[in-house]
Amino acid sequence: MITNTLISNQLSDDAYAWYRAYLQAVDDRNIDAYAVNLADGISIQFNNDDPIVGKAAVVAMLGGYWQGFASLEHELLNIYGTDQAFVLEALNHYVRHDGKPVTTRAVAFTDRNEDGLVTSVRVYADVSPVFAD
Repeated sequence: MITNTLISNQLSDDAYAWYRAYLQAVDDRNIDAYAVNLADGISIQFNNDDPIVGKAAVVAMLGGYWQGFASLEHELLNIYGTDQAFVLEALNHYVRHDGKPVTTRAVAFTDRNEDGLVTSVRVYADVSPVFAD
C-alpha cells in the first residue's frame, strides 16, 4: 500500500493515478503488472551501477531483486516535473526476510515516451541496510 504524504505533486491527475498504479505494482512485487508499463528499450540504473537495458533484462533483474526482501511500501514525499519526465522523493519502507523493518530515503527519475511507457529510470538510494547481516 502506498502512503501518500505528498508535499508537492506536479503531475496531472491522470499521470498521478498512473504513477500510483505503477508504484503499487512495485510494492506488490508484481513483475507482470510492472512490465506492462515499460518500453522495450527501457534503461534502469541504480546509483553508480551500470544501467540495465532492455525490457527482458530489467524484468529479470527486478524479479530477482524483489525476492531479496519480504515487503516494500513507498511513502511519497514530493514529485517534481512533467507527466513525461519527473522525479520522486520517497521513503521506502522495507521489511526484511528476518522481519526487521528498514526505511531508506530514495529519489527516482523517470522518463516516459509519447505512448506513456517508461523509457528510463534512475534510482538513487542506499539499500545496503535492507541486505545487511
